[in-house]
Amino acid sequence: MSQGGDDSTTLAREARDFLAHFKTLVMATVDRSGSPEASYAPFVRAQDDCLYVYVSGLSRHTANLAASGVVSVLLIEDESSAKQPFARKRLTFDCHAEPIARESEPWHAIMDLFDKKFGNVIDLLRPLKDFQLFRLRMQRGFYVKGFGQAYRISDAALKTVEHIRDASGNTKPA
Repeated sequence: MSQGGDDSTTLAREARDFLAHFKTLVMATVDRSGSPEASYAPFVRAQDDCLYVYVSGLSRHTANLAASGVVSVLLIEDESSAKQPFARKRLTFDCHAEPIARESEPWHAIMDLFDKKFGNVIDLLRPLKDFQLFRLRMQRGFYVKGFGQAYRISDAALKTVEHIRDASGNTKPA
């Protein structure tokens, strides 16, 4: 049992439900010189538990994803519905970005998921040759429910959560 009586199974389900609520994610990427870039993109989550973004090659974040393969993702509770702006509910993931070859079988399968989630706009974006599809493989994650309620997510399926008990993000036995 973790703080507040939340068990790992309940927290994991809550984190998955929170993620399912979103259509877009916030991304932090870095360019070749190490300068940060904050951006956002619509996404889908596939059965492989990876997140996928379909982004324009004209944007800086696409160049950054292709060059470094490093991205941090944030999904955060809308501030208009948050009880406390200092403790908004959020999920963060450190990810490795991998391009998916255009017109490959995986590309078509993921683009079909985008079509189901976003509708007609995908018919306009799908054929644009400058757009690139990236798989974001979650390396580690964090789910924060509020003050003193931060949890490490140790698997991409969001099934294993551990309460963080110190400022360095480490878990300690209760």
